[in-house]
Amino acid sequence: MTSEDRIDQTLTGLGRDLPLPPPLSAEFEAEITQLRPAAPRQPRRQFSVVALLSLLYGGFLVVMTDLRPDIDDLPMLGVLTYSAVWLTSFLVITWLVLIPGRGRVMPNWRYAGVSAAIAVATFVAAGLLLPFGGPDSVTFAPTLDSLINGHKCLIWGTITSLVPIALGSLLLRGSVPVGSRWAGAGLGAAGGSLGGLMLHLHCPVAEPLHLGVIHGGVVLVASVIGAVLLPTASRH
Repeated sequence: MTSEDRIDQTLTGLGRDLPLPPPLSAEFEAEITQLRPAAPRQPRRQFSVVALLSLLYGGFLVVMTDLRPDIDDLPMLGVLTYSAVWLTSFLVITWLVLIPGRGRVMPNWRYAGVSAAIAVATFVAAGLLLPFGGPDSVTFAPTLDSLINGHKCLIWGTITSLVPIALGSLLLRGSVPVGSRWAGAGLGAAGGSLGGLMLHLHCPVAEPLHLGVIHGGVVLVASVIGAVLLPTASRH
C-alpha cells in the first residue's frame, strides 16, 4: 500500500468517525422559511424623494407663514444669492449622506460629517458678519433679551428640518453600520439648511446676532438631532 493510499484510508476513516450535526430546531426552520431577499437600496431615487418632499414641505411652511414683509424692498440679487446658498447646502449635504461614492455601498459619512461642521461654521459666521436686510427690515439692539426673543425662529427652523431628517433616517435604516452618527449629523445639517432657507424667506429681522446665532444655530441644533436620530433608527 502506497503512502497516498494510507492517507486516503485515514481520511475516509476520519469522515466516518465525525459526529452528525444535530437536527435543526423547529423555530430555526420556521425562521429560515420566512427569509426573503432584501431589496437593494436605490440611492438616487431616495435622494430625489427626500429632496422633493422636503422642498415641498418647506415651501408649504413659507406659504402658510407668509413671505417676509420687507421682501419688496430687498435687493432681488441678494435674496436669490442667500436663497441659493441655503438651497445648495441642503442639496449637496443630502447627496453626500444618501449617495455612496464610486465603488462603495455605504454613504459618504466622513464627507457628510465634515460638511455638517462646515455648514454650521459658515452660516453662523455669515449671519454675524454679513447680515442681509433692507430699509424696512427689523433691527434692534443686540441684547440677551432680543436673542432669547428669537426662539420662535429657532423653533420654526428646527421644525422645518425634521422632515428631511426623518425621511433620510427612515431610508438609511440599517445601511450605515459604521459612522452613522456622522451621517446623521450631515443629514441634520442638510435639514437645518432647509430650515435656514425657510427663515430667510420669512423672517424680516436683519440684526447680526439674530441671523448668526438663531438662523445659523438652526443648522447646529438640527445636526445634533440627526446625530441622535439616525443611529437610533439604524438599530431597529
